Amino acid sequence: MSCASLSRPSLRRVAMFSVHSCPLAPLGGRDTGGMNVYVRELSRLLGRQGLTVDVYTRRQDPWEPMIVNFGPRARVIHLPAGPAAPYAKHRVWDHLPEFVEGVLDFAARENLHYDLLHSHYWLSGWVALQLRALWSVPMVHMSHTLGYPKNAAAQQVWEQDPPRRLQVEYEVLKHSDALVAESPASKQHMIQEYGVEPARIQLIPCGVDTTLFRPMSQQQARQALALPPAVPLLLFVGRLQPLKGLSTLLQALHLVRPSYPTVQALIVGGGVDEDDPHEGEELARLRTLAAQLGVTSHVTFMKAQPQELLPPYYAAANVFVMPSHYESFGMVVLEAMACGIPVVASRVGGLASTVVHEQTGLLVPVGDAAAFAEAIMRLFASPTLSTLCGHESVQRAQLYAWPRVVERNVHIYQRLIRQQSPASCGLAASGQ
Repeated sequence: MSCASLSRPSLRRVAMFSVHSCPLAPLGGRDTGGMNVYVRELSRLLGRQGLTVDVYTRRQDPWEPMIVNFGPRARVIHLPAGPAAPYAKHRVWDHLPEFVEGVLDFAARENLHYDLLHSHYWLSGWVALQLRALWSVPMVHMSHTLGYPKNAAAQQVWEQDPPRRLQVEYEVLKHSDALVAESPASKQHMIQEYGVEPARIQLIPCGVDTTLFRPMSQQQARQALALPPAVPLLLFVGRLQPLKGLSTLLQALHLVRPSYPTVQALIVGGGVDEDDPHEGEELARLRTLAAQLGVTSHVTFMKAQPQELLPPYYAAANVFVMPSHYESFGMVVLEAMACGIPVVASRVGGLASTVVHEQTGLLVPVGDAAAFAEAIMRLFASPTLSTLCGHESVQRAQLYAWPRVVERNVHIYQRLIRQQSPASCGLAASGQ
Protein backbone atom coordinates (compact mmCIF):
# COMPACT_ATOMS: atom_id res chain seq x y z
CA MET A 1 0.00 0.00 0.00
CA SER A 2 1.35 3.44 -0.90
CA CYS A 3 1.79 6.09 1.79
CA ALA A 4 -0.57 8.37 -0.09
CA SER A 5 -3.35 5.83 0.37
CA LEU A 6 -2.92 5.69 4.12
CA SER A 7 -5.45 7.65 6.15
CA ARG A 8 -4.03 10.85 7.52
CA PRO A 9 -2.95 10.72 11.18
CA SER A 10 -5.46 11.96 13.74
CA LEU A 11 -4.76 14.02 16.82
CA ARG A 12 -4.89 11.82 19.90
CA ARG A 13 -1.80 12.31 22.06
CA VAL A 14 0.24 15.49 22.63
CA ALA A 15 3.63 15.83 24.34
CA MET A 16 4.07 19.12 26.19
CA PHE A 17 7.51 20.27 27.28
CA SER A 18 8.17 22.62 30.19
CA VAL A 19 11.62 21.40 31.05
CA HIS A 20 12.91 24.00 33.49
CA SER A 21 9.75 24.55 35.52
CA CYS A 22 6.97 22.19 36.56
CA PRO A 23 3.47 23.51 35.77
CA LEU A 24 2.32 22.25 39.17
CA ALA A 25 4.98 24.20 41.12
CA PRO A 26 3.94 27.01 43.49
CA LEU A 27 3.78 30.39 41.75
CA GLY A 28 5.91 33.37 42.65
CA GLY A 29 9.34 31.75 42.59
CA ARG A 30 12.25 32.77 40.42
CA ASP A 31 11.24 30.42 37.60
CA THR A 32 7.48 30.15 38.13
CA GLY A 33 4.76 32.42 36.85
CA GLY A 34 2.38 32.83 33.96
CA MET A 35 4.01 30.12 31.85
CA ASN A 36 3.29 27.52 34.54
CA VAL A 37 -0.37 28.52 34.60
CA TYR A 38 -0.53 28.44 30.81
CA VAL A 39 0.94 24.95 30.46
CA ARG A 40 -1.14 23.56 33.31
CA GLU A 41 -4.47 24.97 32.15
CA LEU A 42 -3.94 24.27 28.45
CA SER A 43 -2.98 20.65 29.18
CA ARG A 44 -5.78 20.13 31.67
CA LEU A 45 -8.44 21.45 29.31
CA LEU A 46 -7.05 19.55 26.33
CA GLY A 47 -7.45 16.43 28.45
CA ARG A 48 -11.05 17.32 29.14
CA GLN A 49 -11.62 17.51 25.41
CA GLY A 50 -10.47 13.92 24.99
CA LEU A 51 -6.81 14.36 24.06
CA THR A 52 -4.14 12.61 26.08
CA VAL A 53 -1.48 15.10 27.22
CA ASP A 54 1.87 14.27 28.82
CA VAL A 55 3.78 17.23 30.24
CA TYR A 56 7.49 16.50 30.53
CA THR A 57 9.48 18.49 33.08
CA ARG A 58 12.68 17.98 35.03
CA ARG A 59 12.73 16.42 38.49
CA GLN A 60 13.45 19.02 41.18
CA ASP A 61 12.70 16.90 44.25
CA PRO A 62 14.05 13.35 44.71
CA TRP A 63 10.89 12.41 46.61
CA GLU A 64 8.31 13.56 44.11
CA PRO A 65 6.62 10.80 42.09
CA MET A 66 7.62 10.37 38.48
CA ILE A 67 4.03 10.65 37.26
CA VAL A 68 1.41 13.03 38.65
CA ASN A 69 -2.10 13.04 37.20
CA PHE A 70 -3.75 16.47 37.35
CA GLY A 71 -6.83 16.00 35.21
CA PRO A 72 -8.59 13.57 32.90
CA ARG A 73 -5.95 12.26 30.45
CA ALA A 74 -3.45 14.92 31.63
CA ARG A 75 -0.32 14.11 33.62
CA VAL A 76 3.09 15.52 34.49
CA ILE A 77 6.14 13.29 34.01
CA HIS A 78 9.23 14.20 36.06
CA LEU A 79 12.50 13.12 34.43
CA PRO A 80 16.15 13.53 35.44
CA ALA A 81 18.04 16.56 34.18
CA GLY A 82 20.95 17.19 36.48
CA PRO A 83 20.53 17.32 40.26
CA ALA A 84 17.04 16.59 41.59
CA ALA A 85 16.95 19.99 43.27
CA PRO A 86 16.18 23.61 42.38
CA TYR A 87 18.96 25.36 40.47
CA ALA A 88 19.29 28.30 38.06
CA LYS A 89 17.33 27.63 34.89
CA HIS A 90 20.21 28.43 32.53
CA ARG A 91 22.21 25.56 34.03
CA VAL A 92 19.49 23.26 32.68
CA TRP A 93 21.10 23.61 29.24
CA ASP A 94 23.99 21.37 30.31
CA HIS A 95 21.55 18.56 31.17
CA LEU A 96 19.20 18.68 28.18
CA PRO A 97 20.72 15.63 26.40
CA GLU A 98 20.02 13.61 29.56
CA PHE A 99 16.45 14.89 29.51
CA VAL A 100 15.96 13.93 25.85
CA GLU A 101 17.22 10.41 26.61
CA GLY A 102 14.79 10.26 29.50
CA VAL A 103 11.85 11.15 27.24
CA LEU A 104 12.91 8.54 24.68
CA ASP A 105 13.30 5.84 27.33
CA PHE A 106 9.95 6.63 28.94
CA ALA A 107 8.10 6.71 25.62
CA ALA A 108 9.70 3.39 24.60
CA ARG A 109 8.87 1.68 27.91
CA GLU A 110 5.27 2.89 27.74
CA ASN A 111 4.98 2.22 23.99
CA LEU A 112 3.85 5.81 23.44
CA HIS A 113 3.44 7.56 20.13
CA TYR A 114 2.80 11.29 20.06
CA ASP A 115 0.98 12.99 17.22
CA LEU A 116 2.31 16.45 18.05
CA LEU A 117 4.90 18.21 20.24
CA HIS A 118 4.26 21.54 21.98
CA SER A 119 7.24 23.21 23.66
CA HIS A 120 7.33 26.16 26.03
CA TYR A 121 10.41 28.40 26.48
CA TRP A 122 13.66 28.07 24.56
CA LEU A 123 15.11 25.20 26.62
CA SER A 124 12.05 23.08 25.91
CA GLY A 125 12.17 24.19 22.28
CA TRP A 126 15.62 22.63 21.87
CA VAL A 127 14.37 19.37 23.39
CA ALA A 128 11.34 19.31 21.09
CA LEU A 129 13.53 19.92 18.02
CA GLN A 130 15.60 16.82 18.82
CA LEU A 131 12.50 14.68 19.29
CA ARG A 132 10.80 16.13 16.22
CA ALA A 133 13.73 14.93 14.10
CA LEU A 134 13.61 11.45 15.65
CA TRP A 135 9.84 10.98 15.66
CA SER A 136 8.88 12.89 12.49
CA VAL A 137 5.91 14.61 14.08
CA PRO A 138 5.02 18.32 13.89
CA MET A 139 6.11 20.77 16.55
CA VAL A 140 4.48 23.92 17.96
CA HIS A 141 6.59 26.31 20.02
CA MET A 142 5.65 29.14 22.38
CA SER A 143 8.51 31.24 23.77
CA HIS A 144 6.56 33.06 26.53
CA THR A 145 9.49 35.49 26.78
CA LEU A 146 12.10 36.39 24.16
CA GLY A 147 15.77 36.93 24.88
CA TYR A 148 16.44 40.06 22.84
CA PRO A 149 13.70 42.34 24.24
CA LYS A 150 14.14 40.90 27.74
CA ASN A 151 17.86 41.66 27.74
CA ALA A 152 17.21 45.14 26.39
CA ALA A 153 14.85 45.85 29.31
CA ALA A 154 16.96 44.21 32.06
CA GLN A 155 17.68 46.43 35.03
CA GLN A 156 20.48 44.28 36.48
CA VAL A 157 23.22 42.22 34.84
CA TRP A 158 21.94 39.04 36.49
CA GLU A 159 18.57 39.52 34.80
CA GLN A 160 20.13 39.20 31.35
CA ASP A 161 20.04 35.90 29.48
CA PRO A 162 23.28 34.41 28.13
CA PRO A 163 24.22 34.59 24.42
CA ARG A 164 23.50 30.88 24.13
CA ARG A 165 19.80 31.56 24.64
CA LEU A 166 19.72 33.98 21.73
CA GLN A 167 21.47 31.48 19.44
CA VAL A 168 19.29 28.52 20.41
CA GLU A 169 16.13 30.61 20.40
CA TYR A 170 16.86 31.67 16.82
CA GLU A 171 17.16 28.01 15.77
CA VAL A 172 13.99 27.02 17.61
CA LEU A 173 11.98 29.82 16.01
CA LYS A 174 13.45 29.03 12.60
CA HIS A 175 12.71 25.30 12.59
CA SER A 176 9.43 24.92 14.50
CA ASP A 177 6.44 24.03 12.34
CA ALA A 178 4.28 26.71 13.98
CA LEU A 179 4.86 29.46 16.51
CA VAL A 180 2.47 30.94 19.05
CA ALA A 181 2.82 34.58 20.07
CA GLU A 182 0.85 35.72 23.10
CA SER A 183 0.74 39.39 22.07
CA PRO A 184 1.21 41.59 19.01
CA ALA A 185 4.43 42.88 20.61
CA SER A 186 5.88 39.37 20.86
CA LYS A 187 4.94 38.65 17.25
CA GLN A 188 6.65 41.83 16.15
CA HIS A 189 9.81 40.93 18.07
CA MET A 190 9.89 37.53 16.35
CA ILE A 191 9.64 39.20 12.96
CA GLN A 192 12.05 42.08 13.50
CA GLU A 193 14.72 40.54 15.74
CA TYR A 194 14.60 36.87 14.74
CA GLY A 195 13.61 37.13 11.08
CA VAL A 196 10.54 34.90 11.40
CA GLU A 197 8.07 34.94 8.53
CA PRO A 198 4.78 36.46 9.77
CA ALA A 199 2.71 33.63 8.27
CA ARG A 200 4.36 31.12 10.60
CA ILE A 201 3.21 32.97 13.73
CA GLN A 202 -0.24 32.50 15.25
CA LEU A 203 -1.39 35.15 17.70
CA ILE A 204 -3.09 33.46 20.68
CA PRO A 205 -3.32 35.52 23.89
CA CYS A 206 -2.91 33.87 27.27
CA GLY A 207 -6.02 32.75 29.11
CA VAL A 208 -7.79 33.45 32.37
CA ASP A 209 -10.07 31.29 34.48
CA THR A 210 -13.20 33.44 34.55
CA THR A 211 -14.88 31.02 36.96
CA LEU A 212 -12.13 31.60 39.54
CA PHE A 213 -11.37 35.26 38.79
CA ARG A 214 -14.63 37.19 38.84
CA PRO A 215 -16.04 40.29 40.55
CA MET A 216 -16.77 40.12 44.26
CA SER A 217 -17.54 42.59 47.01
CA GLN A 218 -14.57 44.77 47.95
CA GLN A 219 -15.87 45.01 51.51
CA GLN A 220 -16.14 41.23 51.87
CA ALA A 221 -12.70 40.73 50.33
CA ARG A 222 -11.10 43.17 52.77
CA GLN A 223 -12.86 41.57 55.69
CA ALA A 224 -11.61 38.15 54.60
CA LEU A 225 -8.04 39.45 54.38
CA ALA A 226 -8.23 41.61 57.52
CA LEU A 227 -7.48 44.76 55.51
CA PRO A 228 -8.65 48.28 56.46
CA PRO A 229 -12.16 48.87 55.06
CA ALA A 230 -11.76 52.36 53.63
CA VAL A 231 -8.13 53.09 52.68
CA PRO A 232 -7.15 53.54 49.01
CA LEU A 233 -5.35 50.28 48.17
CA LEU A 234 -2.86 49.55 45.38
CA LEU A 235 -1.99 45.95 44.50
CA PHE A 236 0.94 44.31 42.73
CA VAL A 237 1.22 40.55 42.14
CA GLY A 238 4.37 39.02 40.69
CA ARG A 239 8.00 38.08 41.18
CA LEU A 240 10.39 40.33 43.09
CA GLN A 241 12.71 41.30 40.25
CA PRO A 242 14.04 44.70 39.14
CA LEU A 243 12.50 43.98 35.72
CA LYS A 244 9.05 44.21 37.35
CA GLY A 245 9.56 47.91 38.07
CA LEU A 246 8.64 47.94 41.75
CA SER A 247 10.94 50.92 42.30
CA THR A 248 8.56 52.87 40.06
CA LEU A 249 5.61 51.72 42.16
CA LEU A 250 7.26 52.88 45.41
CA GLN A 251 8.21 56.23 43.88
CA ALA A 252 4.63 56.66 42.63
CA LEU A 253 3.33 55.77 46.09
CA HIS A 254 5.53 58.54 47.52
CA LEU A 255 3.99 61.02 45.06
CA VAL A 256 0.42 59.88 45.75
CA ARG A 257 0.71 60.02 49.56
CA PRO A 258 0.40 63.83 50.00
CA SER A 259 -3.00 63.79 48.28
CA TYR A 260 -4.10 60.45 49.79
CA PRO A 261 -2.38 60.20 53.20
CA THR A 262 -3.90 56.80 54.03
CA VAL A 263 -2.94 55.11 50.75
CA GLN A 264 -1.52 51.60 51.06
CA ALA A 265 0.33 49.35 48.59
CA LEU A 266 0.22 45.57 48.90
CA ILE A 267 3.01 43.71 47.08
CA VAL A 268 2.27 39.99 46.78
CA GLY A 269 5.18 37.94 45.51
CA GLY A 270 8.42 36.18 46.33
CA GLY A 271 9.20 34.11 49.39
CA VAL A 272 8.94 30.80 47.52
CA ASP A 273 12.62 30.22 46.70
CA GLU A 274 14.36 30.78 50.02
CA ASP A 275 17.75 30.02 48.43
CA ASP A 276 17.39 32.68 45.73
CA PRO A 277 19.99 35.36 46.59
CA HIS A 278 18.72 37.80 43.96
CA GLU A 279 15.22 37.84 45.44
CA GLY A 280 16.65 38.59 48.87
CA GLU A 281 18.75 41.40 47.43
CA GLU A 282 15.76 42.87 45.61
CA LEU A 283 13.54 42.76 48.69
CA ALA A 284 16.25 44.46 50.77
CA ARG A 285 16.73 47.10 48.08
CA LEU A 286 12.99 47.80 47.92
CA ARG A 287 12.71 48.07 51.71
CA THR A 288 15.63 50.52 51.73
CA LEU A 289 14.03 52.58 48.98
CA ALA A 290 10.69 52.61 50.82
CA ALA A 291 12.45 53.94 53.92
CA GLN A 292 14.25 56.62 51.92
CA LEU A 293 10.94 57.71 50.39
CA GLY A 294 9.17 57.71 53.73
CA VAL A 295 6.54 55.15 52.70
CA THR A 296 7.58 52.13 54.81
CA SER A 297 4.36 52.27 56.81
CA HIS A 298 2.37 52.48 53.56
CA VAL A 299 3.67 49.32 51.89
CA THR A 300 3.26 45.66 52.83
CA PHE A 301 5.31 42.85 51.32
CA MET A 302 3.51 39.52 51.36
CA LYS A 303 4.65 36.07 50.29
CA ALA A 304 3.35 34.79 46.96
CA GLN A 305 -0.07 33.19 47.25
CA PRO A 306 -1.49 30.10 45.49
CA GLN A 307 -3.53 31.11 42.49
CA GLU A 308 -6.79 29.87 44.00
CA LEU A 309 -6.31 32.28 46.94
CA LEU A 310 -5.63 35.38 44.81
CA PRO A 311 -9.19 36.51 43.90
CA PRO A 312 -9.91 38.31 47.20
CA TYR A 313 -6.61 40.19 46.91
CA TYR A 314 -7.63 41.53 43.52
CA ALA A 315 -11.15 42.31 44.73
CA ALA A 316 -9.82 44.19 47.76
CA ALA A 317 -7.78 46.61 45.64
CA ASN A 318 -8.84 49.94 44.19
CA VAL A 319 -6.18 49.82 41.48
CA PHE A 320 -3.92 47.06 40.20
CA VAL A 321 -0.48 48.39 39.25
CA MET A 322 1.91 46.67 36.82
CA PRO A 323 5.01 48.86 36.29
CA SER A 324 7.12 46.24 34.44
CA HIS A 325 9.95 47.20 32.12
CA TYR A 326 9.24 44.08 30.03
CA GLU A 327 6.16 41.88 30.02
CA SER A 328 5.45 39.49 27.17
CA PHE A 329 1.80 39.31 28.25
CA GLY A 330 1.09 39.83 31.95
CA MET A 331 -1.40 37.18 33.07
CA VAL A 332 -1.88 38.78 36.48
CA VAL A 333 -3.19 41.90 34.74
CA LEU A 334 -5.79 39.73 33.03
CA GLU A 335 -6.73 38.16 36.38
CA ALA A 336 -7.21 41.62 37.90
CA MET A 337 -9.35 42.66 34.93
CA ALA A 338 -11.52 39.54 35.27
CA CYS A 339 -12.13 40.58 38.89
CA GLY A 340 -13.28 44.02 37.74
CA ILE A 341 -10.26 45.98 38.97
CA PRO A 342 -8.95 48.93 36.92
CA VAL A 343 -5.30 48.61 35.90
CA VAL A 344 -2.46 51.11 35.64
CA ALA A 345 0.35 49.53 33.62
CA SER A 346 3.46 50.29 31.63
CA ARG A 347 2.81 50.84 27.95
CA VAL A 348 5.16 48.04 27.01
CA GLY A 349 5.07 44.54 25.51
CA GLY A 350 1.88 42.57 25.96
CA LEU A 351 0.52 45.06 28.51
CA ALA A 352 -0.02 47.57 25.70
CA SER A 353 -2.58 45.27 24.07
CA THR A 354 -4.09 43.54 27.10
CA VAL A 355 -5.02 46.83 28.79
CA VAL A 356 -7.20 49.11 26.67
CA HIS A 357 -6.23 52.68 27.54
CA GLU A 358 -9.11 54.74 28.97
CA GLN A 359 -11.40 51.69 28.87
CA THR A 360 -10.05 48.95 31.12
CA GLY A 361 -7.39 51.08 32.75
CA LEU A 362 -4.60 53.51 32.00
CA LEU A 363 -1.29 52.96 30.21
CA VAL A 364 1.71 55.13 31.05
CA PRO A 365 5.36 55.35 29.94
CA VAL A 366 7.57 52.67 31.43
CA GLY A 367 9.58 53.86 34.43
CA ASP A 368 7.74 57.20 34.71
CA ALA A 369 6.80 57.38 38.40
CA ALA A 370 5.08 60.77 38.01
CA ALA A 371 2.86 59.40 35.22
CA PHE A 372 2.01 56.35 37.33
CA ALA A 373 1.12 58.57 40.28
CA GLU A 374 -1.05 60.80 38.11
CA ALA A 375 -2.91 57.82 36.65
CA ILE A 376 -3.45 56.26 40.08
CA MET A 377 -4.79 59.51 41.53
CA ARG A 378 -7.06 59.99 38.53
CA LEU A 379 -8.72 56.64 39.27
CA PHE A 380 -8.87 57.38 42.99
CA ALA A 381 -10.51 60.75 42.32
CA SER A 382 -13.10 59.48 39.85
CA PRO A 383 -15.31 56.64 41.09
CA THR A 384 -17.19 56.89 37.79
CA LEU A 385 -14.07 56.26 35.71
CA SER A 386 -12.92 53.51 38.08
CA THR A 387 -16.30 51.76 37.93
CA LEU A 388 -16.44 52.07 34.15
CA CYS A 389 -12.94 50.62 33.75
CA GLY A 390 -13.83 47.78 36.10
CA HIS A 391 -16.97 46.94 34.18
CA GLU A 392 -15.18 47.05 30.82
CA SER A 393 -12.36 44.93 32.24
CA VAL A 394 -14.75 42.14 33.15
CA GLN A 395 -16.27 42.21 29.67
CA ARG A 396 -12.89 42.18 27.96
CA ALA A 397 -11.60 39.35 30.14
CA GLN A 398 -14.31 37.11 28.71
CA LEU A 399 -12.47 37.27 25.38
CA TYR A 400 -9.52 35.55 27.07
CA ALA A 401 -11.44 32.72 28.76
CA TRP A 402 -9.49 29.47 28.62
CA PRO A 403 -11.90 27.57 26.33
CA ARG A 404 -11.18 30.13 23.59
CA VAL A 405 -7.43 29.71 24.05
CA VAL A 406 -7.67 25.93 23.94
CA GLU A 407 -9.83 26.01 20.81
CA ARG A 408 -7.29 28.13 18.95
CA ASN A 409 -4.41 25.88 19.96
CA VAL A 410 -6.31 22.81 18.81
CA HIS A 411 -6.92 24.52 15.48
CA ILE A 412 -3.14 24.86 15.01
CA TYR A 413 -2.59 21.24 16.02
CA GLN A 414 -5.15 19.96 13.54
CA ARG A 415 -3.80 22.11 10.73
CA LEU A 416 -0.29 20.73 11.25
CA ILE A 417 -1.57 17.17 11.38
CA ARG A 418 -3.41 17.69 8.07
CA GLN A 419 -0.31 19.20 6.50
CA GLN A 420 1.97 16.27 7.30
CA SER A 421 3.73 15.09 4.18
CA PRO A 422 3.11 11.57 2.81
CA ALA A 423 6.67 10.63 3.77
CA SER A 424 6.27 11.60 7.40
CA CYS A 425 2.76 10.12 7.37
CA GLY A 426 4.24 6.66 6.92
CA LEU A 427 6.73 7.15 9.78
CA ALA A 428 4.03 8.48 12.09
CA ALA A 429 1.68 5.65 11.28
CA SER A 430 4.33 3.04 12.08
CA GLY A 431 5.26 4.76 15.34
CA GLN A 432 8.93 5.20 14.39
